[in-house]
Amino acid sequence: MKALVWHGKQDIRCDNVTDPEIEDSRDAIIKVTSCAICGSDLHLFHNFIPAMMPGDIMGHEMMGEVVEVGADAKSKLKKGDRIVVPFTIICGQCDQCKRGNFSVCERSNRKKDLADKVFGHTTAGLFGYTHLTGGYPGGQAEYLRVPFADATHIKVPDSMTDEQALFLGDILPTGWQAAVHCDIEPEDTVAIWGCGPVGQMAIRSAVLLGAKQVVAIDYIPERLSMAAAGGAITINFETESVVERLNELTGGKGPQKCIDAVGLEAHVTPSQPDTLMDRAKQAMMLESDRPHVLREMMYVCRPGGIISICGVYAGLVDKIPMGMAMNKGLTFRMGQTHVNRWADDLVRRIEEGQIDPSFVITHTAKLEDGPEMYKVFRDKQDSCIKVVLKP
Repeated sequence: MKALVWHGKQDIRCDNVTDPEIEDSRDAIIKVTSCAICGSDLHLFHNFIPAMMPGDIMGHEMMGEVVEVGADAKSKLKKGDRIVVPFTIICGQCDQCKRGNFSVCERSNRKKDLADKVFGHTTAGLFGYTHLTGGYPGGQAEYLRVPFADATHIKVPDSMTDEQALFLGDILPTGWQAAVHCDIEPEDTVAIWGCGPVGQMAIRSAVLLGAKQVVAIDYIPERLSMAAAGGAITINFETESVVERLNELTGGKGPQKCIDAVGLEAHVTPSQPDTLMDRAKQAMMLESDRPHVLREMMYVCRPGGIISICGVYAGLVDKIPMGMAMNKGLTFRMGQTHVNRWADDLVRRIEEGQIDPSFVITHTAKLEDGPEMYKVFRDKQDSCIKVVLKP
């Protein structure tokens, strides 16, 4: 089969690889009908996430048709079912899964010993996302093996198109969880840093959850326009002061809730000297991630507020003002997404027309065009916000 394969930093190729096979009685094989390039894939593309190996198949946002089912998965799946495959692989039976903490499943990471050493305790296995999270082949391919498939799936209603359903596996529940973590109240201002695909979903989630005003922060015109269309007040941080605008919008008190939808690759600009410092430290391997957004959120957030982090961080950050956060009494909530916790509610909301996640798609291409589309997405060429690939 054809698949997008990691060969090193900024080197993704469409290769012919071995077709997946059933390896366990709870497995299923799907024929991938749609997959997407995620902002998190760019962290791998740039080699910021450790433990990638040449030959690893990329992709963690995919859906398709079941073509083969292991014996113990047949109670939940059958050939011909259309399913979205969450990026988190879940056993459904461990203590964390029973609590709904699916992204920290205790059993699905087949490289548990490595994860225990790096994280202290293992987290869930993830598709297409380094050997720290299991080294599982991803879904930017013609076929995919789904481990623990009886638990790791979301069934797609017949009425729903691929484009409406695909993002149930990652960016929609990620933006939704980020907003839910904010405990939004009717008088709240929710400020969201980053208007990429996850940020766009967080904006619409905060609006659906009843925020008084949602403020979106970015510098790319197309992303800011899409954010405004979703109901957000926008701030272009290259032409405006984020601190001053947020104070104007909140009567000098700051937003009650702040969401980081950027993560480790915060944009570098001369008007924000700490971003230049971060870039230099990253180049000298003195820190792995660029945490400008975290610092700014901690500074502007209203005392007693909540900081919700859905942007991916990989390792070490520096100069985090913990004294500021502690004295302001800020609450931090973060983590990979517990996709299946939110799936039923989000499927209902799509069916009822409350949200149609397909709005974020700007580019659709063949799988073979994937390596070039990685570059288009990275460089934000041709007004690119979200790429869907069709194997």
